Amino acid sequence: MIPKIVRRGLPLLPLAALAGCNTVVMNPTGDIAKQQADLITISVLLMLIIIVPVMILTVLFAWRYRKGANAKYEPDWDHSTKLELVIWGAPLLIIIVLGLITWVSTHKLDPYRPLDRIDEHRPIPASTKPLEVQVVALDWKWLFIYPEQGIASVNELVTPVDVPIRFKITSSTVMNTFYIPTLAGMIYAMPGMETTLNAVLNKPGDYKGLSANFSGEGFSHMHFGYKGVSAGEFDAWVAKMKTNPGVLNRADYLNLEKPSVREPVRYYGQVETALFNRVLNRCVAEGSVCMNEQMARDHKRNEVAAAVRKLPKDGAGAQIAGLEVCEIPEAAAVAGATNNISVKK
Repeated sequence: MIPKIVRRGLPLLPLAALAGCNTVVMNPTGDIAKQQADLITISVLLMLIIIVPVMILTVLFAWRYRKGANAKYEPDWDHSTKLELVIWGAPLLIIIVLGLITWVSTHKLDPYRPLDRIDEHRPIPASTKPLEVQVVALDWKWLFIYPEQGIASVNELVTPVDVPIRFKITSSTVMNTFYIPTLAGMIYAMPGMETTLNAVLNKPGDYKGLSANFSGEGFSHMHFGYKGVSAGEFDAWVAKMKTNPGVLNRADYLNLEKPSVREPVRYYGQVETALFNRVLNRCVAEGSVCMNEQMARDHKRNEVAAAVRKLPKDGAGAQIAGLEVCEIPEAAAVAGATNNISVKK
């Protein structure tokens, strides 16, 4: 026979199972993630100011006015100024406070905003240069390029602690979400677009990163290891990486870009210059036109068309107001037109 006190405690067993969970979101080691965790805590506590009394009063009213409790019956009661002030005033004040906190935090924790501190006790010296890491979300793996160091890795990210990191993020095919719970919040990786995340890690260790946006068959295995190391260990890791014979050029990237699941960690001691920009502008393949170049040509052609429309309609516009009309064969080839014209001074 199970004792009565044990039976009463059985419903709490699921809570005991949660005791072994790693609550990294609420106990992060990065300053940005810590500020985000504090924001969650403050918001929950403010909302509990309303929720807890409501839950207590619900039980209290049910008990106080239950059948047979001999509660005072007042059928004509319909208004109480004091009660109305409490019912509407308290939530209104909480909404105002939450709105102010959200406004300040939204600007302070903007992922594009450069960091101004290492942690709550240490500002960033003016001479500090962020470590730039270029991130490419592939199917279904992660590519990390260190442009200043000239190295790259797949499914493993290594950064020094207490050093500001600037991630430049894009995707090869579909939208993903770059997320390291202990470092900072989620930010989207989208093809043909670049997003930015500024963050800093304050404690060395082995952590995990992942994609938090469903992107197909291999999504559930799209994880990567994240190592936070000291500055000296990071320099040693970079030196070791440079001795790796692997070279990441455009042809190798096109092979790496092909969908694969559970891709092992791999390293590249050399990376082709401006490879990330080619991935971003979708012109890795030989002979393809980069999006930024195409858009620049389109913009120039639109300016030309606008200038031509302003020329006199009598055809005497060979040279008007210091402008000269000339042919641009290469622009015509790109646009698929035969008679594109430009106006230059």
